[in-house]
Amino acid sequence: MMRSLFSGVAGLRTHQTRMDVIGNNIANVNTVAYKSSSVTFQDLLYQTTQNASGANAATGRAGINAKQIGLGVSTGAISTNISTSGSAQNTGSPFDIRISGDAFFIVSDGSNQFYTRAGAFNVDANGTLAMATNGYPVMGYGTTTNATTGERVINTATLTQLDIMSDENMISDPVATTNAYSVGILDKNSDALSTTAGQMMSMPFYDNLGYSYTAQFRLEKVGGPTAADSGQYTMTMTDIVDSEGKSILIKNTGTADVPVMEEMTAAEKFAALKAAKVLGVGGSGGTDNVAKLTFDTYLTPSESSATGKLLEVVIGADTASTITATNRQEVTTDENGEKMVGLTIDLDGLPGIISGAPYNGPTYAGLRGMTDNNGLNALNKGIAFDLSEMQNIDNKGSSTVNGKRGRITSDAGAGCAAGEMSSISIGQDGKITAAYTNGQTKLLGQIASATFANASGLEKAGDNLYASTLNSGEAVINDITANGGSMSTGELEMSNVDLSAEFTDMITTQRGFQANSRIITVSDSMLEELVNLKR
Repeated sequence: MMRSLFSGVAGLRTHQTRMDVIGNNIANVNTVAYKSSSVTFQDLLYQTTQNASGANAATGRAGINAKQIGLGVSTGAISTNISTSGSAQNTGSPFDIRISGDAFFIVSDGSNQFYTRAGAFNVDANGTLAMATNGYPVMGYGTTTNATTGERVINTATLTQLDIMSDENMISDPVATTNAYSVGILDKNSDALSTTAGQMMSMPFYDNLGYSYTAQFRLEKVGGPTAADSGQYTMTMTDIVDSEGKSILIKNTGTADVPVMEEMTAAEKFAALKAAKVLGVGGSGGTDNVAKLTFDTYLTPSESSATGKLLEVVIGADTASTITATNRQEVTTDENGEKMVGLTIDLDGLPGIISGAPYNGPTYAGLRGMTDNNGLNALNKGIAFDLSEMQNIDNKGSSTVNGKRGRITSDAGAGCAAGEMSSISIGQDGKITAAYTNGQTKLLGQIASATFANASGLEKAGDNLYASTLNSGEAVINDITANGGSMSTGELEMSNVDLSAEFTDMITTQRGFQANSRIITVSDSMLEELVNLKR
């Protein structure tokens, strides 16, 4: 039989294979992150009818090339255009992620890892980030808490599925208040300063279970309400009330068997707060823990700018005449060593805050709701109360002084109640952060990525997945930014199929197939002529 018949058949087969690849490319023109394939042909075996010979100087004959007859064509390679990214398609979904660069997302079926560029994800019933098409969990890094700073950091030691909306992550834990500051004006002409009640000031705060309270203070002139103003005032905590405005300092006026819990008198409250050294700096304090505030208003011109600025806070006794301490209270308020003029309100000494033990007074007394230790809870670091913003200036006889949670320049240490998750955001580095209704944010994890020495060597596994092979090399798992890549939410990578190129290739493939079919028909005609010689 003629060799050309088999060459034609081989040509038909290879062009059919090429048409199959083109058809698959066109079919996947709208498949998320699909990478187009292309076929490379190679010639097949050759039959050598005469070997090549070299030149012969003795006979004067020149060299002769080999005589070879080709036996057709075969598919040399089917290559994937994996390095060309598809265009971005906006979706608006927070869990649709487009990955840039050469990296791949990592997913798992429970026993094997696969790799994909298709970032169409959602969250399943267990709160796990997973592929929307097949439910395979997206792999990444969880978080751990830094034992020194208490900060949540990424734990890169273990690759795991990302349970970003687990029951634990849906709630933000309450945070105790550790910083507060004063605002407003303490006007020396305020009517309240001329009464025994004094000028009242409040400071809101949270305990570590998220219960809200308000500490109440009394500001008085040194020397009493009738004394001349000297720019010096005493500051005394008088009460702590809960969110309903009820004092938490209570006493039992009944018996042990039939308790009758009532609010303490003002003197009993002061005795309880005094015994606990509540106004003591760091809990140590002075004799009776009354703070004396000194403003610069009445100092000499060489000592003062005469702006009513707070100069110092001194902790001393409960009467002005016995306040003898002269040390300025500079309280360190953060890990950077920043200081402010104020005092630390340490509530650990209050009865019942830690152990539920009652105030050791003449009758049973303690904190409201503390019989089962569910009321005010431990504030181990105390509250640094920055008083430097309080001003002693003219305000037409009206004092507006008050306290607020946090720092003067930020909400650091403000504390908060428990909160519910309100939104999730994914950064360009793949870090997943949740925002909560209490104003807090929490780092939930990080989406990992993988790169390969030869990404073209990956094997397509269906479902927009790839599997590693011996020729792709092992996956290198790292942070997406390590290789200059990034992640973008609310958009997906489109297919990189070029329809114009595919249709052009379809035309050439069709013509090639037709030409190869002509080889068979012409060869058949020649064989027919040969058979007809017998007639």
